[in-house]
Amino acid sequence: MRLRTFHPGYPPACRCSLPRGRTVSNRSTVHGPTPPAQSKWLSQSASQTRGSDKGEVQFHYDISNDFFKLWQDPTQTYSCAYFERDDMTLEEAQMAKVDLALGKLGLQPGMTLLDIGCGWGSTIMRAVERYDVNVIGLTLSENQRRHIEEHWFANSKSPRHKEVRLQPWEEFDGKVDRIVSIGAFEHFGFNKYDDYFKKTFSWLPDDGVMLLHTIIVPEDEEVKAKGLPLKMSTVRFIKFIMDEIYPGGRLPLASMVKQHATKAGFDVTREQHLQPHYVRTLDTWAANLEAKKDEAIAVTNDEVYERFHRYLTGCADLFRGGFTDVCQFTCEKAAG
Repeated sequence: MRLRTFHPGYPPACRCSLPRGRTVSNRSTVHGPTPPAQSKWLSQSASQTRGSDKGEVQFHYDISNDFFKLWQDPTQTYSCAYFERDDMTLEEAQMAKVDLALGKLGLQPGMTLLDIGCGWGSTIMRAVERYDVNVIGLTLSENQRRHIEEHWFANSKSPRHKEVRLQPWEEFDGKVDRIVSIGAFEHFGFNKYDDYFKKTFSWLPDDGVMLLHTIIVPEDEEVKAKGLPLKMSTVRFIKFIMDEIYPGGRLPLASMVKQHATKAGFDVTREQHLQPHYVRTLDTWAANLEAKKDEAIAVTNDEVYERFHRYLTGCADLFRGGFTDVCQFTCEKAAG
């Protein structure tokens, strides 16, 4: 955004096909009342529910660490920031978001925290420094793994165990005390949700807690209440995101998260929506990228710059317009 902007949690990943019976005029809007299942159209596609594989994740995150550094904050936290105060810098707001998430886990010194989709490492290192815990980070990005080891771990003075694995969550096997996952759930396929919540539930002790931070799309009732129009420009942008930014990406409804979490045995004790904070985050990212245009092109090329600029500004518009939201779900093991 502007600029206008966005995040790695991205917008509704759907195919560029309209709900049955809908037609498009030469104008940009699909005429008629809001489709009864527009939220499902935004969140799913019969042809793609599998989620992102390792190659697709690396396609996005392994472009160049130097490129991402140009427009992210110094901690390279690539998810919605939390502007607790209006005068916060992006870096302060990103740490506020990390603290918001970690503060819901009830961490105690000596515990082991698993971070699923640990990004460039700011969350696990904040946990080590502030809560004195052991950490295990999972990522599918080689660039992120290397950055964490060479930048964070190499400079840490904490004696706690610190580990980052180039490993999908499906292959993790072990016991941990708490789990955090910020901006990774969007890469999982719908068909893996049951497995994800079952596995995470099994890794936790009886008092275990998981904090899940993910982008979501609105429920049908919210779509109708807001009168969200289905425009061809939105359809084209979503197809662009699916094809060129986050291949394999999926966005859930909040009800899907709660349904699958509850089915596995969790109580979803809190959900906190951060939509306006993502708009500001994306706007800031886009402005930073524009200000560093020449440098961005120098470390990548014109095509990468234009692709990410379109991605950030367009995603900001989706959040601004109410087509997407971002939410933190606190999932606790149900008593008994």
